[in-house]
Amino acid sequence: MVATPAWPPQSTPRLFVEQRLGEGEALRIDGGQAHYLISVMRLKAGDPVKLFDDQTGEWLAEVGAMGKRDLILDVRAQLRPREDVPDLWLLAAPIKKARMDVLVEKACELGAARYQPVLTRRTIVDRLNLDRLRTQMIEAAEQCGRTALPEIFEAIKLPALLKSWPSERTLFFADEQGGQPFADAIADLPGPAAILIGPEGGFDYEERGLVRALPQAVGVSLGPRILRAETAAIAALSVWMAQAGDWAAAT
Repeated sequence: MVATPAWPPQSTPRLFVEQRLGEGEALRIDGGQAHYLISVMRLKAGDPVKLFDDQTGEWLAEVGAMGKRDLILDVRAQLRPREDVPDLWLLAAPIKKARMDVLVEKACELGAARYQPVLTRRTIVDRLNLDRLRTQMIEAAEQCGRTALPEIFEAIKLPALLKSWPSERTLFFADEQGGQPFADAIADLPGPAAILIGPEGGFDYEERGLVRALPQAVGVSLGPRILRAETAAIAALSVWMAQAGDWAAAT
């Protein structure tokens, strides 16, 4: 007996939309997304498309009416609800453009709930295009099957961040001058957390003192090797997810 092919097939295009999705909705798609579906994927009426909205989850839609530069997607059924997101924030100093793109892309893929840019004395990039960074996150989520996107905020100076720090959230401070092994620190301090990663030149002496003076701050080590800023962020997110996040829950 011939097996019934899976539906929708693995090759089904997947898009993020801003509109809240629901069964029976009809969405008009234009611009770059329409070009992708019409000219790149060469979809035709009746073909499936997966959609997610960062609110309700992932939905199956079908191509309805088509024009040269736009098309209608008819939402048919929910495939899965929005995923639960581990309560982890990434706080990282902005870095150069190409490496910044990697940082936010991997933060999305690894499951961070929030990305907060932090300005320090040695930060060499003080202006960020948040719309472009969000686009990087969306593209990562589309490719990796995520149904949730990290929140992203305007950059904040380090002293202001520490001044308003929430009392219930641990701040794991990746200190290049040393700290306890990160995995051990996570085991001792479960619950809401954030990871603070410094700029390419590191934190200066006064900044390090400000962070360590915060009662919720814990200095941690990411191992014996010097890591670039984006590598440190990726490594720290991975360790936390394996110890306390949804990687641990999946094993």
